[in-house]
Amino acid sequence: MILDQFSLEGKVAVVTGSDTGLGQGIAKAFAEAGAKVLGVSRSPSTETERLIGSDRFRYITADLSSLEPVSEIIETAVREFGRLDILVNNAGIIRREDSIDFSVENWDLVMNVNCRTLFFLSQAAARQFIRQGEGGKIISVASMLSYQGGIRVPSYTASKSAVRGITMTMANEWAKYGINVNAIAPGYMATNNTQALRADSERSAAILERIPAGRWGTPDDLMGAAVFLASSASDYVNGFTLAVDGGWLAR
Repeated sequence: MILDQFSLEGKVAVVTGSDTGLGQGIAKAFAEAGAKVLGVSRSPSTETERLIGSDRFRYITADLSSLEPVSEIIETAVREFGRLDILVNNAGIIRREDSIDFSVENWDLVMNVNCRTLFFLSQAAARQFIRQGEGGKIISVASMLSYQGGIRVPSYTASKSAVRGITMTMANEWAKYGINVNAIAPGYMATNNTQALRADSERSAAILERIPAGRWGTPDDLMGAAVFLASSASDYVNGFTLAVDGGWLAR
């Protein structure tokens, strides 16, 4: 049955940025589809654990601006649940500042979390998948700014453009191992990262005017796309960045 291909029963996933927003929604979707999930975030994912239950969700705290937690994340997933099948690189940060004044600190911090750690955590997950010999799924959260330039967010735009590019690179090299590497590009979502935009009534109105769906997205809007890319239903999808944007890019 086709719906069986969307089941994640028996699978184990790592989801970064699992304490709030999109990461919390993806973790919840995976658990509902049958997976066990290790959440990773700087703040404790206690609310996510409450929503899902400790039988299917556990979490660790980690600062992903450094590569130091990478090995621990993979080792903890395997120790807690016996294997690893899915990695979701959702954690990300943004810094807003005019490009003419943009600081080295804001550049390096965003690039470290959104790009550097994302790649090396993907590499560590891929090595675990290869050891297991059964393939795996890597899903990274890209952005509308994987396609566009944005305003006052040069490091975020650079990092999210890189996410789209390295998704294709990893897919090219790791498909032979049965590893599918894809990304999701959310549109304008009502999350912590967009709080400043939503608080600016003029900017918010301009954004909504361009979205054919006529509303900001929510974490629930990403759940189906994430389960699809994590499941066997997407076994022949490689290196693609799927926009979940209410039609923003089509406008």
